[in-house]
Amino acid sequence: MLQKTSPCLIWLPADHRQLGDGDEKLPALVLGEKYARAVKLGAMAQPVLFPLAQAQQIPELLELVHGVMLTGSPSNVHPSHFEEDVADTTLPLDSQRDELTLALVKDCVQGGVPLLGVCRGFQEINVALGGSLHQQVHTQAGLMDHREPQGVSYARQFAPRHEVRFAPDCGFARWAGGTTATVNSLHGQGIKQLAPGLRAVGHASDGLIEAFEVEGARAFACAVQWHPEWHFWENPFSGAIFTAFGDACRQRQQDMLNDRRASMLRDAECIDA
Repeated sequence: MLQKTSPCLIWLPADHRQLGDGDEKLPALVLGEKYARAVKLGAMAQPVLFPLAQAQQIPELLELVHGVMLTGSPSNVHPSHFEEDVADTTLPLDSQRDELTLALVKDCVQGGVPLLGVCRGFQEINVALGGSLHQQVHTQAGLMDHREPQGVSYARQFAPRHEVRFAPDCGFARWAGGTTATVNSLHGQGIKQLAPGLRAVGHASDGLIEAFEVEGARAFACAVQWHPEWHFWENPFSGAIFTAFGDACRQRQQDMLNDRRASMLRDAECIDA
């Protein structure tokens, strides 16, 4: 009889939002389908949620999964995490997500859990490891407006906007098939100070960091400021990012399986002795 293979599981933390009409709103946990679809079909893994997970549960929950993807979101990382006041009080925040994901980043890096950050997730990794953000990139001298155009279709909002140049020795250059790629741009915040232990490997023409790697990481640990999940199947570069991430998650799955088998073998030998 063939042994059934367990699915490779990737944790996607959800957003905390208030949904409803007018004053009648209810709290909701939200995950954009495009992120789940990119994991399911791009990384060839099963996306999973742990609703209302708390930071103290992270170690035990990471034992159940083979990777983590931190998604984009309408909300911003609260600037108190990099010792600033809120610059624009009209923009959404998500303190509950912050509490979970900033701790989750540290545990993934320390534990060698494959980690991919997209947009907000890119910013979360930087802040979690000690970096800071421009709260309003478009107000900074020398930096262009990286926000999406308003009042247009999603197809136009997610259309390619600007070029990113990559370090020739990084994974992104390999996945892009060269040192440049044109990406979309839908973010108001951006990296001000890069966190210790991160290596900037992709920059926009204005110098803003668009991609980084975790130096010395034991597994895949990369993040991007753009949105590769958008129609990833039409973009070979985006597809290659998710393929590489999925491969790393499957390697962790195999390593975990090997560790369990070795432990069972040791236990059996002890019993026989």
